[in-house]
Amino acid sequence: MHSIKDTIWEVVFSILPITIVITILQFTLIWLPLETFLQFLIGVGFVGIGLVLFLLGVNVGLLPVGEMIGSALSKTKKLWLIVFFGFLVGTVVTVAEPDVRVLSSQVDQVSGGAIPQNILILAVALGVGVFVGLAMLRIVFNIKLVYLLAGGYGLIFLLAAFTPSTYVPISFDSGGVTTGPLTVPFILALGVGVTSVMGGKSASGDGFGIVALASIGPILSVLVLGVIYG
Repeated sequence: MHSIKDTIWEVVFSILPITIVITILQFTLIWLPLETFLQFLIGVGFVGIGLVLFLLGVNVGLLPVGEMIGSALSKTKKLWLIVFFGFLVGTVVTVAEPDVRVLSSQVDQVSGGAIPQNILILAVALGVGVFVGLAMLRIVFNIKLVYLLAGGYGLIFLLAAFTPSTYVPISFDSGGVTTGPLTVPFILALGVGVTSVMGGKSASGDGFGIVALASIGPILSVLVLGVIYG
């Protein structure tokens, strides 16, 4: 019960500032129609309820399961299994990410269907999956994160030179939306679970950085998509 109360207060303090700002603007500058403003307040209420339920679900279900999966994979001592399921989990959790679907629908709308919504979602999901698998390799072989980040972003800037300019901002936004409320908790928990049973490694150190790597994948995949479609 204490955890539920803490979650509720956390959500209240998260959405209260934007609610206050919009309310002040409503009665000073913008003067939205009363019906629209009431819809905003109702929406805030729904968002608050949804966030409470979501955060409870993350703490009760996603985080423990992610850590258990990571620990179980590490105990098998089979590198291909760890990498494969890292790729698989990264892919499927990204397909379910709400932020990715919002971006894909917006891109489909403004591009007039030139970039199909399902193709973009698949490209982003595969990009995340590949780099989550790479993050598993980094944990196993204790590769320095800075090398992978430098190589990844070097490849991004190289590809950007050959990609139509329309796709470049979309690709970077694709990297941003993968750091959403569903993807991040699960893959972070997966990384911490893998490092928790790897001898001589620190879960607090090696378990992090996985989100930074996962964000590179969709940028590269959308840039490749731009080369193909462009």
